[in-house]
Amino acid sequence: MRLSLLFLSLLLIASAEARHPAAVRRRSRARAFIEQQCEKTLYPDLCVRYLSCHVGNFTTTLSHQRLAQIALKVSLERAESTRAYVSEVARELKLRKAKHYQEIRDCLDQINDGVAQLSNCIKETEMIKENGGSSDFPWHASNVKTWMSAALSDASMCIYGFSGRVIAGKTKAMIKAKVLNLEQTTSISLALFNRFAARYKASHHQP
Repeated sequence: MRLSLLFLSLLLIASAEARHPAAVRRRSRARAFIEQQCEKTLYPDLCVRYLSCHVGNFTTTLSHQRLAQIALKVSLERAESTRAYVSEVARELKLRKAKHYQEIRDCLDQINDGVAQLSNCIKETEMIKENGGSSDFPWHASNVKTWMSAALSDASMCIYGFSGRVIAGKTKAMIKAKVLNLEQTTSISLALFNRFAARYKASHHQP
């Protein structure tokens, strides 16, 4: 039964590919483009895993700017997910009037700031016209790099702000894992933006 279902699935996939060969080729090129760019980051496997889900966003051209924007949105999603979890932990500690509530609250403030910084980065990259050669590019690029660096610092400060046994080991481990994931995705975003910025400056003779 399982073999029959597998065979049927393969037939359906093959049929879809036969009907839409151009779409399949575009997805293959987009996947290869993502893998190539992810090799330049500190976390290539993580980069490919997160960004390959977005190959459908490259329906016409393969854009370094678009890839950087998508990576930033992934980082923002990670930041928002981390914020939601830390917010719940802070809420429980506040209800219990735990003495270490303030340390978790400080961590949450750092994550909130990181969410704001990443949101600003996305808006800023959308102001850059990739083919326009805007004279404002150095200003936009500087803002994005500054805000992304600040978001990385915010994530680090959240964890390093814990002292001693602030919260239960399992909860602390979960927060650390989420913040580490946030740091890694933000690092990927910064690397991809830097790559886009370098190409932009070279092609538009920016200083």
